[in-house]
Amino acid sequence: MFRILFFALVVSGAPAFALDLQGHRGARGLAPENTLPAFAAALTIGVGTLEFDTAVTKDGVVIIAHDRRLNPEITKGPDGRYLTAPTPAISALTLAEAKRYDVGAIDPESRYAKTFAGQRSVPGTSMPTLGEVAALVRRSGNTAVRFNVETKLSPLAPDETLDPEAFATTLVAALRSEGLAARATIQSFDWRTLKVVQRIAPEIQTSCLTIARGNNDNVQVGREGKSPWLAGLDVDDFGGSVPRVVKAAGCAVWSPFFRDVTPQAMAEAKANGLTVAVWTVNDRDDMLRMIEMGADAIITDYPDRLRGVMAEKGLTLPPAAPVMP
Repeated sequence: MFRILFFALVVSGAPAFALDLQGHRGARGLAPENTLPAFAAALTIGVGTLEFDTAVTKDGVVIIAHDRRLNPEITKGPDGRYLTAPTPAISALTLAEAKRYDVGAIDPESRYAKTFAGQRSVPGTSMPTLGEVAALVRRSGNTAVRFNVETKLSPLAPDETLDPEAFATTLVAALRSEGLAARATIQSFDWRTLKVVQRIAPEIQTSCLTIARGNNDNVQVGREGKSPWLAGLDVDDFGGSVPRVVKAAGCAVWSPFFRDVTPQAMAEAKANGLTVAVWTVNDRDDMLRMIEMGADAIITDYPDRLRGVMAEKGLTLPPAAPVMP
C-alpha cells in the first residue's frame, strides 16, 4: 500500500522515495549544525529533505539557528572566545550583528563536544539566512530536495522571540520569496505557529512535533489543564492519544521523538491519515526498527549512516547533489 508521503511528494512534483531521509540541522554529526557546510554535506551525501531551525532577527530576517539565544557551546564572539551565559536573544540582534558570531566549531570543553566528537570544525562560519540556504540548494542543482523548517519559539519565553503570528507570517513570506513554499513543511513544538501557517499558507504542510517525556514534554498526557504548547488543545480530550490530537491540530505530519513511538501509536497515526517523521535517529538498530515499524521519514544527524541502512534494505536512495558551501 502506498504511503501518505508517497502521495504528498508526487503532488509536490518531487520524486517519491519509500523513506524520506532528512538531514537534521543539515548533517549535525558531520559538520557544524545549521550552517552552509552542514547543508552542503547533506546535499553531497544525498538527502530527501533538509531539516533546520529558524529564528527572526531584530530587522526581520529569517536566520538559521536552533536556539532562541546564542548557544555558548557552539558560538564564539568577535573576540574569538566562546560565549558565556546569559547570551543575547537572536531577536535582539540585527542580521549584521548576528553575522559577527562564529558558529563553526563546538567548544571542546563542553558536553556537546563529546556527543559529536566526529563533527568537522569549520572556523569562521556564521549563521546563514534562509536566502543563503536557498542559494546553496540552487547551486547544487537539486530541484527535488524538500525543506523541513522549524519555528523556534516557546510559550514559556514570549519575550525571546516574535509572537507566533509575526514569526509565522515572516517565515511564510521568506519561503514564498525564495520560491520554496511548495517544497516546504513547517514544523514546531509550539503549535500556535502551525495554526497561523494553516490559515495564511494552505500550500505549506504543517508538522506537529512532540516529545512525551522528561522536562521537555510538550504533550503532557494525564496532567491537569492544557499544555501551553498545543495551541489550546488538550491531549486528554482525545483519550491521551497523541496521533488524534495531532490530527485535530490540522497537521499532515506527526513528528515524534522516536523513543516515544510504539507500534500501536504508529498504527493509529496511519489510521488517521498522518505521515510519521521520527526524530532524531542516529543508531543503526534504531533506524532499522523505525523502518520496520513503518516510519515515513527519519530525521538523523548522520545521513550517511541512514543511506547505508536504506541501501541494505533495498530502499530507493535520494540523489546526491555535490556542492561546496
